[in-house]
Amino acid sequence: MTAYTPEALIGEDIDAYLAGHAAKTMLRFITCGSVDDGKSTLIGRLLYDSKTIFEDQLAALEADSVRMGTQGANIDFALLVDGLAAEREQGITIDVAYRFFATEKRKFIVADTPGHEQYTRNMVTGASTADCAVILIDARKGVLTQTRRHSWLAHLVGIREIVLAVNKMDLIGHDHERFDAIVADYAEFARGIGIERFTAIPLSGLTGENVATPSPAMDWYDGPTLLAHLEAIPVDSDRSAARPFRLPVQWVNRPDLDFRGFSGMIASGGVAVGDRVRVVPSGRNTSVARVLTADGERGHATAGESVTLVLADEVDCSRGDVIAAADAPPQAADQMLATIVWMADQPLVPGRGYWLKLGTQMVNATVQPPRHTVDVNTQAEVAATTLALNDIGVAEVYTDRPIVFEPYEEGADLGGFILIDRASNATVAAGMVQHALARATDVHWQSVDVTREAHARQKGQSPRVLWFTGLSGSGKSTIANLVEKKLHALGKHSFLLDGDNIRHGLNRDLDFSDAGRIENIRRIGEVARLMADAGLIVLTAFISPFRAERAMVRSRLPAGEFVEIFVDTPLATAEARDPKGLYAKARAGEIRDFTGISSPYEAPERPEIRIDTTRETPEAAAERIVEYVVGVWSHEL
Repeated sequence: MTAYTPEALIGEDIDAYLAGHAAKTMLRFITCGSVDDGKSTLIGRLLYDSKTIFEDQLAALEADSVRMGTQGANIDFALLVDGLAAEREQGITIDVAYRFFATEKRKFIVADTPGHEQYTRNMVTGASTADCAVILIDARKGVLTQTRRHSWLAHLVGIREIVLAVNKMDLIGHDHERFDAIVADYAEFARGIGIERFTAIPLSGLTGENVATPSPAMDWYDGPTLLAHLEAIPVDSDRSAARPFRLPVQWVNRPDLDFRGFSGMIASGGVAVGDRVRVVPSGRNTSVARVLTADGERGHATAGESVTLVLADEVDCSRGDVIAAADAPPQAADQMLATIVWMADQPLVPGRGYWLKLGTQMVNATVQPPRHTVDVNTQAEVAATTLALNDIGVAEVYTDRPIVFEPYEEGADLGGFILIDRASNATVAAGMVQHALARATDVHWQSVDVTREAHARQKGQSPRVLWFTGLSGSGKSTIANLVEKKLHALGKHSFLLDGDNIRHGLNRDLDFSDAGRIENIRRIGEVARLMADAGLIVLTAFISPFRAERAMVRSRLPAGEFVEIFVDTPLATAEARDPKGLYAKARAGEIRDFTGISSPYEAPERPEIRIDTTRETPEAAAERIVEYVVGVWSHEL
């Protein structure tokens, strides 16, 4: 066996070698398909044939192959990739394994993705950054369900370079007719899901036939080897350079008063000094005065380069904005339709607030109930009310302000996003924007002359939203009512929104499920924000059991205007009071989804005010709240 062989240039001129290596293009590709199609073995063979295995790795591989005994006396190349103990024991791929190798012509990063349906999210993760997908088929089995699933997923995430690697040809006697039949079967399926072209290669990952060298036993095949084809595939940077100019702003560079530049990596196209550009979403046009890079000032730059642009005019531009070609700008909207891959164990809660990260933009977002999910085995559309682990669905996504985007098929940089749980900071989903909703582009904000500041000055106070939260029976409404009476006596302009009262009118159509509670809080949050815009001190008394929804309301208000007041009453105390008899009904099973009994309450972690009702009377609590609001934050101060 041959271990890693360094190029002669390394010993002769290391600087020249490094410069040449840096100039090579990079191709990212994935291998996918059904279980036991030989994905890991094929990658191991590529690593071996490209001579990127070191001597100690080769010795360890030979020892592991003997110990595992899966290939008799031969090397088991799959062990180079299957790094998890569980993978080696079961002979399957579970996690996404990334490997780097290089040839004289190109550098490669390959992702070995799992074939099992339960690891769909892992496969999508590996495919999200790939330029090419190598779909493996066991020549003995032909096109299987997982073959179709992974082909559809690869096409879904925007991979347009598909290689159909018909593997294990040595086990069917290199049968030409069998190869042609498999290719014809796959071609019929591929046309049905929109795959316009693919390259079929007969090979054997175990023996290396048609992997890096042509196979004498398959002289009927006159196409390229797999490695030769991978070396010739156009990489994404080539396609990106041909698209209109896009620079997501990552940082406003302001080292002193005389310099202001906008830094980031060019996502697509190119830019030169003098080019007309537009800042999106503001829509302000200007031109490029200077292009700065780590190597100094340049006349132009292209996709994939990190730059700082100095613009000819003083324009409003900050992190998250996009500087784009003036004659071909991207879109901006706060409502869009997206395909979503759910990656969390906990299902989607429609209406719940999540962080949405798209490019350099981070906004608050809510996902509406899915229009449908997609059966990845048949591509059939299935009715659904939520998304569970590994589900793929189509749903409307609303953001709290317009974001800059492009349809995913035009570019992943501004078309792909992730959703992040606000409480745990865990990534729960990946999404691909389809298009803006018509109502997002047809409905516009109307400018007004009387501002929220003018309303506040007229009333002589600073608007606030006093958000009382706690269990049913904790005393929220009692304390909130006392606070409003005191504010009214002081001549302050206020209004109390009580949970029960709102349920009689505005929210009478909502139930008490998690989704219903979330929508209840969303509506109240919007009403409270509008009242605060009018200069009022707004008091709300709602259980509001979920931190994410309270955080969503906070995020919709200016800093310092949301005051979270936790009426902290133990469950046993609240249940003992039970003024409305609700706990008794919940214990008897007559009320479903009752907070504290059959539905959770997430206590505030850092409320502005905490009231322990076992130690403080409602009157004393109300006095403290009024002093906090009026004494510290009065408009006069």
